[in-house]
Amino acid sequence: MKLGARIFKTGVAIVFSLFLAELLQLPTPVFAGIAAIFAIQPSIYRSYLTVTEQIQGNLIGAVIAVVFTLLFGNDYIAVGFAAIVAITLMLKLKLEKTISLALVTVIAIMEIQGEDFLVFALLRFAAMLVGVISAFIVNLVFLPPKFEKKLFNAIHFTQDEIIRWLRIAVRQASDHQSTKQTIHQLKERLVRVDQLYSFFKEERGYTKKANHTKGRKLVVYRELISTSYKSLDVLKKLHHHEHELTDLPEHFRMMIKERLDTLLTYHEQLHLKFIGKLRPEHIEENDSEAFLQRQEVMDIFVKQITITQMEEEFSSYHLLHLLSAILKYEEQLEHVDKLITSYQNFHSEELTVQIEETPY
Repeated sequence: MKLGARIFKTGVAIVFSLFLAELLQLPTPVFAGIAAIFAIQPSIYRSYLTVTEQIQGNLIGAVIAVVFTLLFGNDYIAVGFAAIVAITLMLKLKLEKTISLALVTVIAIMEIQGEDFLVFALLRFAAMLVGVISAFIVNLVFLPPKFEKKLFNAIHFTQDEIIRWLRIAVRQASDHQSTKQTIHQLKERLVRVDQLYSFFKEERGYTKKANHTKGRKLVVYRELISTSYKSLDVLKKLHHHEHELTDLPEHFRMMIKERLDTLLTYHEQLHLKFIGKLRPEHIEENDSEAFLQRQEVMDIFVKQITITQMEEEFSSYHLLHLLSAILKYEEQLEHVDKLITSYQNFHSEELTVQIEETPY
């Protein structure tokens, strides 16, 4: 885990919960700190869901602990049976995420001894609630997450890395093992991008207009991510069929290289266009030319298959996989271009992200 906002917020939440517990003169402030640890979440929306679930889980754990203590006492066997009942009930109510904190509540209450058991049980339950609520307040106020900024830059820098390796691979200048390792790393980074997209999607707007704008923006981001996956698929095909690519006629290799270079430049321009650093009409002027080139690629491919089938053995099957990946990538780029243009026409004032100097 990297040192980031969530780690700092966990520390702040513990301090804040302990401070509130002391301020309210709760006898066991340490339980407030423990509850705060469980309640910290990566997004405000998830923090809100966690608060409601943790309150329910704490309440269930407290009730079970009190009932078992009054009926069976607080020996070790009774605590174990109470924990089993608590887990079973939490699973029935689909509150799996709060089981850990509920069990802490059960143990914290059942270890109390003395005549004022109910009073102390109530105070420990209150301490748990203070911890959960403190974590929510910290998550809401202290370093609130800006997932759109993180999402765009994660997409941009991941795609920048994919483009760099595609340009190396199509020129057959990449080391086989290094490319294999890079593809694996890029897959992991795209998984992280998917996670950031989920966090951004969960954020709620405060007005109907904001939610409408957010919905259209989500479509653009989803397709940008899909485009990155398609470009990575091209890289995987180039890596997997690098030997077949070497055996192709020179003019065919040059055609693939030039076409892919054009698409990679197109992709780079789309990112600049999305954040308003490129004129919208700059890319659209080349639409008809791009279509002609795509048709030309397919015509040359068909002719090459016909020629080589008569003259020599030709692995058209593997090449078809590569060309199919490139064409899918190209179609996805054109689709994203239209979405970005449409979004800018209606919501250009909502563009608030910028490319950072360093992603990590």
